[in-house]
Amino acid sequence: MNLQNLRENYPKLLSYMEENGYSKCYISKLKSEIKRVLNNAGVRGWTSYADVYQDYTKKLNSSSNLRSKRSFLGLIEHFDDRGMYPSGMHVQTIVKRGKYHLLNHEYKSVIDFYSAAEKERGKKDGTIYGEAHNAACFLYELQQAGYDSLELITEEAVLSFFVTPEGKLYRSCSYKKNISAVFKACVPQAPETFGRILAFLPPLREKRKNIQYLKPEEIAQIKQLFANAEAPISLRDRAVGTLALYTGLRCCDIAGLTVGDVDWENDRLYITQQKTGVPLELPLTATVGNAIYDYLSYERPVNDSDYIFISNNRPYGRLKNRSLGNISNKIMDAADIRKSPGDRRGFHIFRHHLATEMLGHDIPQPVISRVTGQTSPDSLEAYLSADFKHLKECALSIERYPVAKGVFGNA
Repeated sequence: MNLQNLRENYPKLLSYMEENGYSKCYISKLKSEIKRVLNNAGVRGWTSYADVYQDYTKKLNSSSNLRSKRSFLGLIEHFDDRGMYPSGMHVQTIVKRGKYHLLNHEYKSVIDFYSAAEKERGKKDGTIYGEAHNAACFLYELQQAGYDSLELITEEAVLSFFVTPEGKLYRSCSYKKNISAVFKACVPQAPETFGRILAFLPPLREKRKNIQYLKPEEIAQIKQLFANAEAPISLRDRAVGTLALYTGLRCCDIAGLTVGDVDWENDRLYITQQKTGVPLELPLTATVGNAIYDYLSYERPVNDSDYIFISNNRPYGRLKNRSLGNISNKIMDAADIRKSPGDRRGFHIFRHHLATEMLGHDIPQPVISRVTGQTSPDSLEAYLSADFKHLKECALSIERYPVAKGVFGNA
């Protein structure tokens, strides 16, 4: 953090953003953030942009507000420390997320050993990140409570992480399983120590909940919306929604779709899935192909980006993964469906629909796994709860049991 450099040069940053089409509102907010840093750094003892962000975490409870502050601070940091101007792409900031960087040396070594060991075994990067993140939070809370060494950890300390003093459970079973995975991987390093801590983890029962699904009438309304040229949605949102509905692609793969991924001559889509790193080939149907073509031909801003879907506003960067959630909400609203509190509205419900439709039409599970890009057969279990055709085949007859009159509307 070089305050003198920032004070002298930030007008150049604002001028660059004005010349490149950033909105006045966005530039004004950035200027206010710069002024706040310059005016308060000395008073509050900030020595880095991470310090500024940590100060915000103590005052702001909204995750969206914190995300916005982190974005602005990252942009300022890149300009101040590295002389980099914004390009519309996401930048990795020094404002670190998670608790790993706050752990002491011993606890960091636990996470490091686990990550290296599981990476060597071939575990997916996303899984390693999730398990390491939960374990780091667990160790950080113990460290803050005074248990700053593995040998000092007690059963009471472990249980306090999962259960409130009133006896209310406030950590999920999956959270516990992630922590357990980290410590199990470290057992060869110190069997007695890690075995003892594993024994302290509470025997939580995994909860299963019914997953919401798209009803036939909702699917009909969505398809009618996509077929209506006068519908109040953009060609981009129509193409994104059509892809989600008919291919079941994950949001990250839709956002990452490039012009080179589409083989127009052979009507195929070729991608490498971002979650698994596994190549995936899908047919490009006329419905999906036409939706993409219309967007590229009639609405997409002229831009050199290889990504098919880009933002509507300058500087026309790649569509961010989280932006697809907003697109899904627009589609649901335009189709006049799923408006009750608690209704599931994200694009994953489209993916769920595709899988359950194929299950209902007796498509073999290995084929469904290939189409949806699943690498584990167990991944389909979440979709079985909506496969009503085959669930009804498992129902037991109640013909032999007496039923009181009126139960089923009988006189």
